[in-house]
Amino acid sequence: MTSPARLLIDRLSTPIGAALIASDEEGNLRLFDWADHEDRWLPLLRARYGDVKLVSQHDPFGHARAVAAYMEGEVHAIDALPVAFAGTPFQNKVWQTLREIPAGGTLSYGALARKIDKPKAVRAVGLANGANPVAVVVPCHRVIGSDGSLTGYGGGLERKRWLLAHEARHAGGGLLLPPDACDEFLRRG
Repeated sequence: MTSPARLLIDRLSTPIGAALIASDEEGNLRLFDWADHEDRWLPLLRARYGDVKLVSQHDPFGHARAVAAYMEGEVHAIDALPVAFAGTPFQNKVWQTLREIPAGGTLSYGALARKIDKPKAVRAVGLANGANPVAVVVPCHRVIGSDGSLTGYGGGLERKRWLLAHEARHAGGGLLLPPDACDEFLRRG
C-alpha cells in the first residue's frame, strides 16, 4: 500500500475571499481554489491524488507571497510559479496554453481550441478549463465567450469580473483586450 500524497496547504486572505494554496513537497503548485468551495476542492484533490494528507504550512515556497503581490497589483508576480498538472494529456495541454494568455487579455473558448490545434473541441476545452485545479495562476478566468460575455468561473462570476478588471488596471493597457485579441500574441509565442 502506498502512503498518502503529502500536500502542504496554506490559506491566504485576498480582496475577493480566502484562498487555499496547496503545493507538493518539491514546491509545485497543485491547487489554488477559494476556501468557500471546499465541497469542490477536497474531492478534486482526492480524485487526482488518492489518499491525500494535507499539512498546514505557512508559505513554504513563497507561493502565497507571489499571489499576494498579484492581488496587490503586480499581476506578473505569478507568471513563473511552478505548477504540476495531474490531468489527462488534453487537459494538461489546455492548462499549459492558459498560462500563455497575458495578464489583461482574454481569449474565447474557440480561440483556445484553435491554439491547441483542436478547433472542433470547443466544448472539451470548456470542460478542461472548468476542471483547472490551479485557478488564477493557471488563468482560466481569462477565457470568455466568443461574444465577449463572461461565462462560467468556478469561483463565481463576481470574482472573474474582479480578476479581469484588476489585471486590466495593472497590466499596463488599462482596458481588457477583446476576445481573440490575444491570437497574434499567442501565434508569436
